[in-house]
Amino acid sequence: MTDAKLRIPSLQVVRTAQPRTAIGRWLAGSGSAHSESHGTHPWYSVLWLTGVDYFSTLGYQPGIALLAAGALSPIATLILVGVTLFCAFPVYAEVAKRSYAGQGSIALLEHLLTGWWSKALVLVLLGFAFTDFVITMTLSAADAAAHAAENPFLHEYLAGSRLPITIGILVVLAIVFLKGFREAIGLAGLIAIPYLVLNVIVIGRGLYEIAMRPDVVSAWSSALELRGDWSAVALASLLIFPKLALGLSGFETGVSVMPLVDGGAGDEGRGYPAGRVRATRSLLLSAALIMSVMLIGSSIVTTLLIPPDAYASGGEASGRAIAYLAHRFLGPAFGTTYDAATILILGFAGASALAALLSLIPRYLPRFGMAPRWTVHARALVLVLLAVAIVVTLVFDADVEAQAGAYATGVLVLMLSAAVAAALALWREGRTRGVRSRVVSVAFWMVSAVFAYTLVENVVGRPDGIIISGIFILSVILVGAASRYRRATELRAADVTLADESSAGLWPEIAGKKVNLVPMKRMTPERRAAKAREIREHYAVSGPIAFMHVELIDDRSEFLSALKITVERDGADYGIHVSGAVAIANTIAYVSELVDPTRIFLGLTRRNLMSQSMRYVIWGEGETGLMVYAILVRYWEWTPEDDVRPLIFMMSE
Repeated sequence: MTDAKLRIPSLQVVRTAQPRTAIGRWLAGSGSAHSESHGTHPWYSVLWLTGVDYFSTLGYQPGIALLAAGALSPIATLILVGVTLFCAFPVYAEVAKRSYAGQGSIALLEHLLTGWWSKALVLVLLGFAFTDFVITMTLSAADAAAHAAENPFLHEYLAGSRLPITIGILVVLAIVFLKGFREAIGLAGLIAIPYLVLNVIVIGRGLYEIAMRPDVVSAWSSALELRGDWSAVALASLLIFPKLALGLSGFETGVSVMPLVDGGAGDEGRGYPAGRVRATRSLLLSAALIMSVMLIGSSIVTTLLIPPDAYASGGEASGRAIAYLAHRFLGPAFGTTYDAATILILGFAGASALAALLSLIPRYLPRFGMAPRWTVHARALVLVLLAVAIVVTLVFDADVEAQAGAYATGVLVLMLSAAVAAALALWREGRTRGVRSRVVSVAFWMVSAVFAYTLVENVVGRPDGIIISGIFILSVILVGAASRYRRATELRAADVTLADESSAGLWPEIAGKKVNLVPMKRMTPERRAAKAREIREHYAVSGPIAFMHVELIDDRSEFLSALKITVERDGADYGIHVSGAVAIANTIAYVSELVDPTRIFLGLTRRNLMSQSMRYVIWGEGETGLMVYAILVRYWEWTPEDDVRPLIFMMSE
């Protein structure tokens, strides 16, 4: 018998009635970005989706590097490039190999761990991911506002208006998503490619200026000599480079767009898309190489050509170092063109971050039972995220440099988690694949140490990042706990099948008002016989009894599970064994609705209700009888009453 013949039609486990108000219907009128389907494209086209996030950091990275490192900026940037090419790229090449559906490093770590430890780790990492993406939105909008306000044609009208401009950009971004945003490969290329070309022109003009002015090289060399010999300069740069960690921001986005990458005809019908993995690695390497060249070039021209008073906080080059050079050496017309291109790519970077959040939240929290049901609707989420972004903008007063620490913290935690996940996966594979996997694993543990050092240095120097992340983590945990508690009385089954042909043959004999249902903790023949005598002695029972036993899975932290039912005959009565459950009471309620018995006999333990409630929420156990009753009553309240409900009897165990 095929699996299709063993499958029982599933119940509607979540209420999906239409909202009663016009606002509620409008908010529910869109799906989640997570559910949208896209075609596949060559990796060199998808590259620009990563690029609008990654390359847009050129709008503010050089200025932040100058402020943090001063004359050491080019050397610290070289260290950053080394970390990019020899640490970040190898890590995410491994993540791409193991997370080819676009789940990223968070999902990889979730699969390597189990139970509540896995869920807790995911919640913490989600808090850091929220920090990363929300600050991407607010920082990009703030930097776009800075480019607009400092433009010579607009300065007279927009000077001192960074905060309202930033909030306005965020509102426009939200409106775009409320109307229905779709990531467009072609649009990303049209934005990112001209922006890179303009940067190449500005950097090239800056290098020409340096070649024509040996005095700026001498001044830079003198500034380095004040810091000691080359060993002291290298050590100082090594200590400073964590403050430049914004330049590592594009890798998590790179693996998240993997489903859009075309792996070629060889991937069709294969379980493991080797072509997509190879193409994504090419994408990641190309993005890293492009950004490395741009970072080195921008750090040289900005360090040697921008005076300290200009890049200081509040100066003309603050948050817009390359734009400052574009106006200074190529004129206001070209500079304005550069400003427009920068504002456009920064806005699209914010859109990419918002799209990532709209995909990330529905992917994890509802599956854990740790989000309200409305989080599946993109419009409602957009409004919540807009409110969060506005609050963050107000807290930081739309200051680009002030948000750099929080942004770097989110980026570095995700990169550290990716390195640890890759190291763990390789170490486990070493059990079967030999010494090579273990050696590579050790190398990735060393990479993890590099990211850990970078993260610690960043947190010590700019603790606001960990504070913001801590607020997000606490919010996720509190909302998740409240949602899990509120949703605990849902029917928590994703699917149900019969175990074998014999069960499929017996199922019609018990379904549809044919049996009395008696759930039991331990279903030995002796206990079943004793319970049958007790019921028939004290209750007016007609018809056979179906004794049901529920077997829980080991990982009770899961919210939904697939059930498998085995049915057996025991004389005139029946036995029902249900395996794969995550909660006993919910499973009994679910199966009872499938069986539709005439009566249900539920046991009461008479133990402390508070402790039983906690056992139920965390482990799926507890005062089963009362919970089954509560779950069924709640379910009956929102389902059509097209049949007579079973009678429920409470019995002392």
